[in-house]
Amino acid sequence: MTDPFKLWSYLSSEPLLWLWATLIAYWIGDAIFKSVNRNPFANPVMIAVVILGAVLLMTGTPYQRYFDGAQFVHFMLGPATVCLAVPLHANLPKVKRALLPIAAGLVAGSVTAIVSVLAIAKAMGAGPELLASLAPKSVTAPVAIGISQSLGGEPSLTAALVILTGMIGAITVTPMLNLLGFRDWRARGFAVGVAAHGIGTARAFQVHETAGAFASIGMGLNAVLTAFLAPVVLSYFG
Repeated sequence: MTDPFKLWSYLSSEPLLWLWATLIAYWIGDAIFKSVNRNPFANPVMIAVVILGAVLLMTGTPYQRYFDGAQFVHFMLGPATVCLAVPLHANLPKVKRALLPIAAGLVAGSVTAIVSVLAIAKAMGAGPELLASLAPKSVTAPVAIGISQSLGGEPSLTAALVILTGMIGAITVTPMLNLLGFRDWRARGFAVGVAAHGIGTARAFQVHETAGAFASIGMGLNAVLTAFLAPVVLSYFG
């Protein structure tokens, strides 16, 4: 074990190494995020992805080996998604009072997210598998992966696109909505939840509690609606 390369070979074969690497990378990202006064451009998920990508590249570790060790984090996405029922129940009176605008915003956001990405990809010559992988990119990862599989897409590509969508949404949502003059925390939160799923929702909670609650609602409802809409819309781009 005095040879560092042999030591690394031993450690990298242990599944818990990559779970710890994931947690430490996120801890570093969150520490940087807090140190710059929660600037949206220092998104902790983005920083963690960059750190982990660099580590995997430098060590020559295949993604599958990393995933075998870090899959517990992936497993926890399922229970976390189910927990979206909690903010929905807690804010049920507010939701009932704004039922019509919520429904209109949900349909508009979900349809726009699917149609826009498919139209752009189709215009650039994307094939059926790529289109199927792109269709659910604005939905939380466990649901998006399931939709992608059912449509004939590549789940791992869909997962990467979901993360990328969430990071872009979390970074741009606050300055963009400020620029557009939106002041209602319910509308702001719901919009980011529909467009940028869990990562955007986490950002909404950091900005305002009401925005976070409505982002959770938007995220959950969009997952359900996209599961029905994605196959229908995709059929027109076949």
